[in-house]
Amino acid sequence: MYIAITLFLGFAAVNTGNNLIFLIVAALLAFMSVSGVLGWLNIRGMQLRLDLPDEIYAGLETLVTVRLANGRRRLASFLLRVRLLEQTADFDILGCGEEGSNSFIFTFRERGEHLIAEAEIASPFPINFFVRSRRVAVNRRLVVFPAPLSAPLPAGYRAAERSGAVADQAKGYEGEVAKINDYTGAEPLKLVHWRLSAKHGELKVKELTATSREPVVLDLAAMPGRSLEEKLSCAVFLVNLLIRKNRPVGLKLRERLLPPAASRDHRLRLLSELALHGKN
Repeated sequence: MYIAITLFLGFAAVNTGNNLIFLIVAALLAFMSVSGVLGWLNIRGMQLRLDLPDEIYAGLETLVTVRLANGRRRLASFLLRVRLLEQTADFDILGCGEEGSNSFIFTFRERGEHLIAEAEIASPFPINFFVRSRRVAVNRRLVVFPAPLSAPLPAGYRAAERSGAVADQAKGYEGEVAKINDYTGAEPLKLVHWRLSAKHGELKVKELTATSREPVVLDLAAMPGRSLEEKLSCAVFLVNLLIRKNRPVGLKLRERLLPPAASRDHRLRLLSELALHGKN
């Protein structure tokens, strides 16, 4: 509308030769130029990064946090909108050197490696006649795990599950008593040794060894499910279930064998292997 009015007055000024209309047209053009420059400056110097959780599962909602920083030293930025993953995150004002954050929920539909290549930063500042935008590189790679699908532990592993736990020398909360320590406030009350505490006049706690169980090697081909995707989902469920119970888990993928372990890093590695299986 603003451009149409300016063009209309420009034709009117040329046809009539009226100096007042020429002045009005000049003022409108100057106003357009100034607003365009201000809008262009408003989206410059923006630095964008994403915060994503370590575990992202296909088909499940994921919280995506957009962090936008104004890298300029003198000018604040106003009315910014970031378009990313078909979603938007709005920022009303970012002062010089200031960082803001905004979050939205997004669902990744397919497992495997995903690349978030770029995002668009747009703003209608200063008067919403023009919306200036620019694209910024993100280049964030992430691995989306298969959605967990509840599954029973295969029959061959159940005997080992019932055989009981073996005490490990690492510190834990389920094994045998290793020694008695002073209470620091961080230990759960169930570990307080009340009899010794009463004898010494101060709280004493039991330090227990961790428990480890017989290792399990999950064979993807033996997983329940009628399709590859169902087998992968069942394997994801069992990997999470067993390792969170402190049971070492390995994984057999065709001719590859990943040896058992029970750490969090190992669990994420197994989930990544399942996410990328058959994608190459």
